[in-house]
Amino acid sequence: MDYGYKREIQLSFKEAVEKTKDELMKEEFGVLTEIDVKATLKKKLDVDYDEYLILGACNPPFALKALQAEKDIGLLLPCNVIVFEEGGGVFVSAILPTVAMGVVDAPSLADVAQTVEKKLKKVIDSV
Repeated sequence: MDYGYKREIQLSFKEAVEKTKDELMKEEFGVLTEIDVKATLKKKLDVDYDEYLILGACNPPFALKALQAEKDIGLLLPCNVIVFEEGGGVFVSAILPTVAMGVVDAPSLADVAQTVEKKLKKVIDSV
């Protein structure tokens, strides 16, 4: 089952991170968290790993709608977007909210999930 929307991009890792943040802002997402997986694995486990950044993205109006529909939906928020290197390439990927929120039996979330997914796909396609 696909749970993310991913594409390879022709930018450096650093450029990809900045472009991804810019595109998220255009779709009214803020970045609430940034997890530098490479740095964390090095610090905690002394393991070398490829560049890998997790961005916790949130679009407040849609987050509010989701929370109003299902209080526990916060367990699935924010929407994660990742930028990483693999095999010499740089990739950007976003969670598919329709899949993530599909685990919740709340039909009122379907519209929110579809709208947010459309916005996240636009972000990924624009990077």
